[in-house]
Amino acid sequence: MVDSNPDQASPPAANAGAGFLKALRTLSVVEGVSTLVLFGIAMPLKYMADMPMAVRIVGSLHGFLFVGLALMLGAAVSRVSMPKSMAVLGIVAAIFPFGPFWFDSRLRQLETGNPDS
Repeated sequence: MVDSNPDQASPPAANAGAGFLKALRTLSVVEGVSTLVLFGIAMPLKYMADMPMAVRIVGSLHGFLFVGLALMLGAAVSRVSMPKSMAVLGIVAAIFPFGPFWFDSRLRQLETGNPDS
């Protein structure tokens, strides 16, 4: 006989949205770090130490992360009811160094539901 325990029920859909937002915030920060590594480490290695492979490797990784972030922001519009304007803002913020870190504060506000935090 299987004992069903209501305390072990599957998480509600709201938890799935919270998990998606947490993953989105993590990807945003990782993409932001990849931008800083590209500009602060790989590019100086290319131009000052004649190591163009650094930009090729880090740039490829950064591009992959950027595309993933853009796709995830697009999915967030329907998965967590993110306004389209906020998704576009996230993509624009990812173009600039430190932009994803600023945008993370906006995602935190969406996650907590508190526009003043």
